[in-house]
Amino acid sequence: MTDVEILRYAAFSTDPAGGNPAGVVLDASALTDAEMLGIAADLGYSETAFLTGDRLRFFSPLAEVPFCGHATVATSVALGDRQGPGTYTFVTNAGEIPVTVDERGRATLTSVPAAVGEIGDVDLVALLAALRWDADDLDPVLRPRIAYAGAYHPVIAVKSRHRLADLDYDVPALKALMESRGWTTVQLVWREGPLSFHVRNPFPVGGIYEDPATGAAAAAFGGYLRGLGLVPDDAVVELSQGTDMGRPGRLTVTLTPGEAGVRVSGNAVPVTG
Repeated sequence: MTDVEILRYAAFSTDPAGGNPAGVVLDASALTDAEMLGIAADLGYSETAFLTGDRLRFFSPLAEVPFCGHATVATSVALGDRQGPGTYTFVTNAGEIPVTVDERGRATLTSVPAAVGEIGDVDLVALLAALRWDADDLDPVLRPRIAYAGAYHPVIAVKSRHRLADLDYDVPALKALMESRGWTTVQLVWREGPLSFHVRNPFPVGGIYEDPATGAAAAAFGGYLRGLGLVPDDAVVELSQGTDMGRPGRLTVTLTPGEAGVRVSGNAVPVTG
């Protein structure tokens, strides 16, 4: 354990104080699952990525998760810093994820095929109760759904930026509901413009109150927008996340006609000190 090199990168930001920090271990071949979980818990970030060959795994402080976008971006940029720009392909528990890194430290991942499905009335009532939100808060155009692009995320959109900013959820209730349904985070959304959104992501199942910038949820949200016909098939969507936490980040979601996955782009920079 003392010989393990642990890198720290902030993803979806050009500022180490912004975006979402991730731990990155570029050689996890000697680590057990328990040791990986222990490193993730010690770091306390929403996720830490562990690379063994081309296999990439992700651990929150409480559990392994199938796919994590921001830690994938962080890992890719870390590799780019050492090996140069190019395309890196990772095998994750959710499937194969190719990532292209450019010379500016900007990475673009392509998710596994995205999908969107209904959320049952009982689950929606329980989810709103845990969030302490009312049905009247919801955006009538962006309907609640379950979105997937490597992990499952309910998408709940509200009418006002104020409602999104005023996040004060019931942690035990939301955690229990998410664990029972296999949801990784909850994608909370406010539409600022036709192709721009503010988003927040509670993550109590990972031991984190809120994830500052969430690539997996961004990919799932791109599939949601496409599946419901809310944006053009070739849309480039900008997401702002982390502002209410004091860690502003930007995620770019690109939909490509004929491509089942969703592309998510952002920078990552080392965190020192």
